[in-house]
Amino acid sequence: MRRLLPDPGPTSVSDQLETYRPGEEAGRERPRVAVNFVTTLDGRAAIAGSSGPIGSDTDTEMLSGLRARFDAVMIGAGTMRVERYGPMKPLAVLVSGRLDLPWDAPLFTDEQGEALIFTASEAEPPQTAASVNVVRHEGAVDLAEALRHLRQERGIRAVLCEGGPRLHAQIQAEGLVDDLFLTIAPKLSGGEEPRILEGPLPGVVGLELAWLLEEDGELYARYRRA
Repeated sequence: MRRLLPDPGPTSVSDQLETYRPGEEAGRERPRVAVNFVTTLDGRAAIAGSSGPIGSDTDTEMLSGLRARFDAVMIGAGTMRVERYGPMKPLAVLVSGRLDLPWDAPLFTDEQGEALIFTASEAEPPQTAASVNVVRHEGAVDLAEALRHLRQERGIRAVLCEGGPRLHAQIQAEGLVDDLFLTIAPKLSGGEEPRILEGPLPGVVGLELAWLLEEDGELYARYRRA
């Protein structure tokens, strides 16, 4: 792997992430928030419905390295239904307006799993082997309030959002994203799969490039909100 920007030279995933400590930049009202996506060259965030076929083993290493630096991973209900997450070291934070989740996914069936769910539904979740807590919002999930809850009620200092595209649009629209990590795979997929952001924004969101890495034609970028 080589670093193209800044300070061009050889690097590795672990070396590049060594000094990235998002928890140290947490605010008093909300955690530091980063979003992570992988995309094809034609801008698609999935192939055959899943993000897995897009990236390489190095992209998986980058994802694992990022997760290790965050206290919680935020996931939308649609992404949870497709990717069917298992237990993870950071707290799994799910956003599901209708509480429509795959309760047979490993995250819920493994007793080592733990999830905090923000929902607008009054329904009760089924019994699960995992530890599941529910926070209810009236009408719709308020992402700013959800992040405030994570920071002030749970002591969460840094949240990594892994989408999907609609959750990404909502959290960007509210100005709640500090970093965007984007892997750009040297692949073209075509079709009508979603892009990394699907939904309206109040205007153009400006970003600045913090670093750019390359390995075997795959690009790894970190952007900061301008």
